[in-house]
Amino acid sequence: MAERRDKASADHPFAYEGLDRVIHERARLSLLTSLVAHPQGLTFAALKQLCDLTDGNLFRHLQTLESEGIVSAAKTPGTGRPQTLVRLTAAGRRRYFDYLAVLETVIVDAARNTQLARRKPPRASSRG
Repeated sequence: MAERRDKASADHPFAYEGLDRVIHERARLSLLTSLVAHPQGLTFAALKQLCDLTDGNLFRHLQTLESEGIVSAAKTPGTGRPQTLVRLTAAGRRRYFDYLAVLETVIVDAARNTQLARRKPPRASSRG
């Protein structure tokens, strides 16, 4: 199967198969980046504020990430109302960094191709 992927990559260098659709969504990418920056986890309220999401939006994205095993959420007892603490799982951390490696390839390819396009001499005019 790896051989098939290598061939596909050579034939389709800009397909970027590793761009994980679950992570690639803007809100989920924001959530995961916040959690990577806070390995001890973040509360629902903190994530909501950091990522500028509504309660419903945040809940839905966390459901998706939790069902994929990327994050774990647990109610923490405290004074007053329990809070939901969200953490990145070990598998989620690996998946996030694998995604970033592919995204880095996209950036390098874009920069390389932009530089190549800038180096090409302008076409000679056919007007005389």
